[in-house]
Amino acid sequence: MRPWSLVSILKIACGSWLAASLVLMLLMPGYAASQEIKVGFVNTERILRDSAPAKASQQKLEQEFAKREKQIQDAANKLKEMSTKLERDATVMPESERVKRQREAAELERDVQRRQREFREDLNQRRNEELAAVVERANRAIRQIAEAEKFDIIFQEAVYASTRIDITDKVIRALNAPAR
Repeated sequence: MRPWSLVSILKIACGSWLAASLVLMLLMPGYAASQEIKVGFVNTERILRDSAPAKASQQKLEQEFAKREKQIQDAANKLKEMSTKLERDATVMPESERVKRQREAAELERDVQRRQREFREDLNQRRNEELAAVVERANRAIRQIAEAEKFDIIFQEAVYASTRIDITDKVIRALNAPAR
């Protein structure tokens, strides 16, 4: 079972609320007959993959964590070298030296594992923060488009959505436009 991400939780919450709102509007007597409902759809995954803010966030995270990732990789390589050398020389070295090197290798392995775990936790936390900022900007852009073009409802999650109602490209263009 995969862990819930901030984006998936937001999608479910928004999608459920919006679906319920649309159903209520459609069930209201006379509403559907008296007015045409304008519906839109936004592909959140595409926005989080293709928009300039999403790409900038990804690049920012890569730069922020590159040095730490390199340090962990170097430590893992050192551990691999240490283990290889220990295996190769174990039969010819004194017992006390072998035990000492095994202890050092075990200590380094624990350190590498701890650093990898902390790295993943920190990276996930920062990624969630960056994604939340992109989602917030995207939602503002979606609201602006919805108000300007008089949409009644815009879905962010759907099993199927016609290209006729898909406004994802408009949202990406709005997000990629220089700030005014």
